[in-house]
Amino acid sequence: MDRHGLPDFERAAPPVQDRAHRTRERLLDVAGAMLGDCGIERISTNLVAQAAGVTPPALYRHFRNKYDLLAALAERLMVRQNAALIAWLDRWRSAGQAGLTAHLAELFRETAAVTDAEPGGVWIERALRAVPQLAPIRLASHRHVTDCIVEAMAGQTPDAARLWRRVRLAVEMGYAVDEMLHEEDRINRDDLFDDAARAVAAIFAGAEGDGHDV
Repeated sequence: MDRHGLPDFERAAPPVQDRAHRTRERLLDVAGAMLGDCGIERISTNLVAQAAGVTPPALYRHFRNKYDLLAALAERLMVRQNAALIAWLDRWRSAGQAGLTAHLAELFRETAAVTDAEPGGVWIERALRAVPQLAPIRLASHRHVTDCIVEAMAGQTPDAARLWRRVRLAVEMGYAVDEMLHEEDRINRDDLFDDAARAVAAIFAGAEGDGHDV
């Protein structure tokens, strides 16, 4: 266990050479695609190595074990999702909170597109919640996203703690929407984006202060 009481595991160092980097990315693509078929419990480094056409020792040069592999999948997806967020913030931050709020549905669509394009994207999101070893990765990424949004909304409220808390809640809702897209087939995608945008806009409005320390 690590000093935070979370399960710890060994991580392999990322490759330096281009060829090794390409091999690592291919292994991640194969592993992500296999998650939906095998499930989080059954997927293994041996199965991924076999599907990728490499020997287990070759895979272990990139990933020490199954959890290292899952962690790398999680980090890659969250880095790509976060890049979409940063691009969205850069596009609309000059318009202030009103401009950001008006384009929330756009952010949800662009985040969903990143997840859809990632091999096994929704299964990686599920693994982030189901596998205790991945909790620090999810928490760190969600806090980073919160910090980025709060920085873009700086000056909107004198209560910085309230703002961070409300934005942090909105971030969790955003990721829940992304997962919900792949589970609920009774709601139109665009309707879900629009309804979620209205719900998050209400949270952001609450961050300005409503007379209650909620």
